[in-house]
Amino acid sequence: MDSIKKSFAELKWYEYLMGAIMILIAGKAMYEGFTSGSSDGNPPWLTIINFISAVCGVICIFFTAKANISNFIFATVNTIVYAVYLVYWHIWGTAALEILFYIPMNFVSWYFWAKYRDEEITQKTKTKKLGAIQNAVCTAVVVVGAVIYHNILVRLGGEVAWFDAFTLSIGIIATILELLRYREQYVWWIITDIVSVGMYIIHFDAVYLTKRSIYLIMAVIGLLNWAKLNTTRNADNI
Repeated sequence: MDSIKKSFAELKWYEYLMGAIMILIAGKAMYEGFTSGSSDGNPPWLTIINFISAVCGVICIFFTAKANISNFIFATVNTIVYAVYLVYWHIWGTAALEILFYIPMNFVSWYFWAKYRDEEITQKTKTKKLGAIQNAVCTAVVVVGAVIYHNILVRLGGEVAWFDAFTLSIGIIATILELLRYREQYVWWIITDIVSVGMYIIHFDAVYLTKRSIYLIMAVIGLLNWAKLNTTRNADNI
């Protein structure tokens, strides 16, 4: 609990502002869902799911951008409720990513981050940097994976197959890099957040469009933060 308090105390004013915006939009959608009906087609019970996912999701992203181990508490809740939303709307590729990959990886990553804590700032983990060859391998895996997933999703009747395929492929690579504490995860998160924003523009959902937009902003901030932590707190890997 003390670690969580320290984590919230570390947040910047603009993060609190983005969090407040997210809560207002998700809260408004939840209220409308129970009074006049949701404008985005979500049933009332799903607007509650959306609200929980929105709040936990942005808190997780804020903490992750600071290499803060407390993020996994909120990440696990967000992953579970977001998977419910995706299954309801038949977004199968991303739903599979959430259920079969993100949920177990949250716990594995939690273990590894805690194992390699910063000696002085104990709520943080140490960050690392990939080499050029490693980056090239990651790129090749993402492209090949997206092609394979696209073919599978088309057969399953996916409405936004390429969006979903790249979200799935990039998400797997980014999560593995996150587990291993590499800062380049944020390059991939930036890409997948751009893809996700596009997906929620096509399949409009105000809550998730706002959420993924905040994710995109925080991915850029996270890349800068992790690069700084890498050079100042783990200089043997730069």
